Amino acid sequence: MTAAHRRRLGARHLILLALLALLGSAGTFAAVTGNASAHPSPSPRVTDPTDNHAHGGPSPADFADIRRAGPDARPPRNQPSASTGTFTARCGRNENGHRNPDNFIVTPGVRNGAHHLHDYVGNLSTDAFSTDASLRAAGTTCARGDKSAYFWPVLRLTGDSDKSGESDGQEAEGRVLTPDSVTLTFRGSPTAKVSAMPEGLRAITGDAKAFTNGAKDARARWSCTGFTGRHLTDKYPLCPRGSAVVRLLDFPSCWDGQHTDSAGHRAHLVFPDTATGRCGRGLTPVPQLRMELTYRVPRGPSFAVDSFPEQLRKPVTDHADFANVMPAGLMATVVRCVNEGRRCG
Repeated sequence: MTAAHRRRLGARHLILLALLALLGSAGTFAAVTGNASAHPSPSPRVTDPTDNHAHGGPSPADFADIRRAGPDARPPRNQPSASTGTFTARCGRNENGHRNPDNFIVTPGVRNGAHHLHDYVGNLSTDAFSTDASLRAAGTTCARGDKSAYFWPVLRLTGDSDKSGESDGQEAEGRVLTPDSVTLTFRGSPTAKVSAMPEGLRAITGDAKAFTNGAKDARARWSCTGFTGRHLTDKYPLCPRGSAVVRLLDFPSCWDGQHTDSAGHRAHLVFPDTATGRCGRGLTPVPQLRMELTYRVPRGPSFAVDSFPEQLRKPVTDHADFANVMPAGLMATVVRCVNEGRRCG
């Protein structure tokens, strides 16, 4: 072998070493060169999204004393044409423990598509495979035949390990709290009369990924009983003794008049103008759903909402979902009550 030949082999050897260093392992290099069976690279660890040990957070900085919260912005002033009534749907507080990590609106047909656990009231069949037809055929926890699906991520006591299967069979980080109360109220518009929602209308509020997406679609509002008019948006509330934690979730109420859903699940139903309460041109006001959930929790930073693992259980990620499956007659009653300024339920 000549000296030149040895120098060429040496150069090739250096190139191979550089490639191995770049790719990170001999197994990966074998796969690239078509010889993966010789040195199979180890599979990356995929975190089971139902494994709540993956849910980091929240941090102490995610909590604030509700007594330090400033007053909410004033709501828009009612105009002479306002619809000022309300209709309260009586659906219980999920006493039957209907929970799963699905979301048929955002990830239809995908088991564990939410990657966090949801509480449900209303329709008894709601899961990943729900359709208009299956929801119509199911039972409900609501009065007056309302088969609508109402759901939100569960609230947990942090640091309370619970092996009750409340996380799709995985050990849960934090015991699931059933709300002490669930109030579902349909409200009117400060500027106009409302029209009926179409059957099958899908609606979402908030952004489950607001921690990484930014706050553009965030709608979370947290408070305590006894502190009406004071809410936090990016902090969990620390409530004084005897006061319960409150989650307030308002839904959009300006409908495009044509579609029951849309790409991204937001374009067909949007929020009114925050300053005036008026719907944009070409949009129709429909009854606005407000969910108010209350929980008795130990004092201190001891609770958190379920979230996608990478969202670190931040309070800004709070959100909720709704699908209208009210009978037409009941929806007509809702509209009359709201438009006539009455309190019904």
